[in-house]
Amino acid sequence: MARFVSRFVGAATLLTAMATAGPAAAQADFSGHWAPLFHEDHPERLPGPELGDYLGIPLSDAGRLRADSYDADRISVVQEYQCRPHAGDYMMRGLSNMRVDAIRDPVTSRLIAYHLRMGFQEMERTIYLDGRPRPSANAPHTWSGFSVGTWQDNVLNIYTTHLKDNYIRRNGIPASDKRTFTEHWVRHGNYLTVQTVITDPAILTEPLVRSQSWVLDPTQQMGRDICETAAEVPHAADAVPNHLPGTNPFLHEVADWYGLPAEATRGGAATMYPEYRKTMGKPANPPPAICVRYCNCGLNGGGCNLQ
Repeated sequence: MARFVSRFVGAATLLTAMATAGPAAAQADFSGHWAPLFHEDHPERLPGPELGDYLGIPLSDAGRLRADSYDADRISVVQEYQCRPHAGDYMMRGLSNMRVDAIRDPVTSRLIAYHLRMGFQEMERTIYLDGRPRPSANAPHTWSGFSVGTWQDNVLNIYTTHLKDNYIRRNGIPASDKRTFTEHWVRHGNYLTVQTVITDPAILTEPLVRSQSWVLDPTQQMGRDICETAAEVPHAADAVPNHLPGTNPFLHEVADWYGLPAEATRGGAATMYPEYRKTMGKPANPPPAICVRYCNCGLNGGGCNLQ
């Protein structure tokens, strides 16, 4: 199924249609307050993925090298990282409520854009629906990027460019400023499903498909979320925590904790597909007899037990 979705959304016919389609009347209303649901990818999106867990990510060799160099102390030591927001392709994946405002022409009332505001880091993003041209390739890149949407029946297709360097997964897997992403928004009553397809020629060898779900929450109140930097741990003025190639001691932990073949945790396009289980080999250590990490994540609305 993952292969089918990846190939379908990456087809040239769909991208061509999105690039050439003009403004159209909205077929669904996405405005309102939305609360995220975490019934899928709960450990990755809430407590966060473990270091060295690249399973299901079609990483290139360059992307893997950068991920291996990541040290989580970077956020505590380098204050410029402490208040860095999620990028446009990740902001709907984290722990954050969302408000979607419909922007309309004051004369004709025609819908010309959706404006998104996230509860975390006060992230904002505009999705233009009026057919305006995309900026030059040399235009500044931002955290949210430049998004243009077109309608296909009741599906809002969105294509985003001009993104800053950020991350694909919060354990050091990077996202380059060369990436673009496509979204497909579908509303079913009070539920919203957003499928995201990321293409990054520097970090990924294939498109990465992910999805998130939301439920309408009319009573939601979204306040301020002001971030202030602070010196959290002692460090030299020019220190940037990192691991040189071949020196990261934590890359084997996730394989040992879950009884997985270490090679599988290194990611790559093959790890996205069910057929990989037939060839991934045996783990160096057997899986634990009982769950000891991230147990019952999201069960009955609960959190994750982490020992």
